[in-house]
Amino acid sequence: MSSFEHLVTEELAATVDPQVSAMAAALAAKYPGAARAVLFYGSCLRESQLDGLMLDFYLIVSDYRAAYGKSWLARANQLVPPNVFPFEHGGLMAKYAMLSEADFHRLNGSETRNVSVWARFAQPARLVWSSDVEAQQTAIAAISRAAPTLLAAAGSIDGEAPLDWWRRAFALTYSVELRAERKSRSNSVVDADPARYERFSVPAMAAIPPGAKAGGWARRRFEGKLLSVARLAKAAFTYSGGIDYLAWKINRHAGTQIEIKPWQRKWPLLAALVLAPKLLAKGAVR
Repeated sequence: MSSFEHLVTEELAATVDPQVSAMAAALAAKYPGAARAVLFYGSCLRESQLDGLMLDFYLIVSDYRAAYGKSWLARANQLVPPNVFPFEHGGLMAKYAMLSEADFHRLNGSETRNVSVWARFAQPARLVWSSDVEAQQTAIAAISRAAPTLLAAAGSIDGEAPLDWWRRAFALTYSVELRAERKSRSNSVVDADPARYERFSVPAMAAIPPGAKAGGWARRRFEGKLLSVARLAKAAFTYSGGIDYLAWKINRHAGTQIEIKPWQRKWPLLAALVLAPKLLAKGAVR
């Protein structure tokens, strides 16, 4: 195990609120025989009071057919990963994204221009449930690819301080997806725990694969915006109450006052198409 994998392993094993562990176990129980690992990530990692928050999980499964059976959801998850669903347990609310082990490994690495997974798992996360030691090690190996991929994609600049490299890298990834967060959010990712990123810097840089190339961000932005739209369209069919969650998230991060009308809940895809140009014009999403 490399020094960087050792750091990732330690961070993933850090303790969490017992409510989070219970929620992860309940989530895994929804997919008996398919669930391999449950990861807890996002801003709620830093919160001590979870009531009223939306927790974020990734559920890693052996494969989509094992998780969904013959449902069309398996194909949707394979074509435009991940599928995202709401979940409630013990009075807490969450959403979880589902990926197969193969997709999770691929999407954490430099073989994909899709930034969404490796940008998220270059940040802190917790491995809160795993089916066995093999599943645990597989998840750790995949996540250990994320930070080196992020830094390699951003490329180094002579004389740049490590924390500035991280900040610039996250700013690039935030520019790729449609987001309601303000532009300063990418800096706050690092500034929330600078000691963590200082500690990870040298090992992560050493783990960058030989020959890794930076750049390609114009193409990433074009493809990323299209992929964001495709995911929103898919969520209209896969995420119960998705239009309300989308409005809540935009209002929270952009300071808007979007109110969802009854017809928009009935026809969420049409509502998303109507709302998107207005939100872009106002700068609520970028």
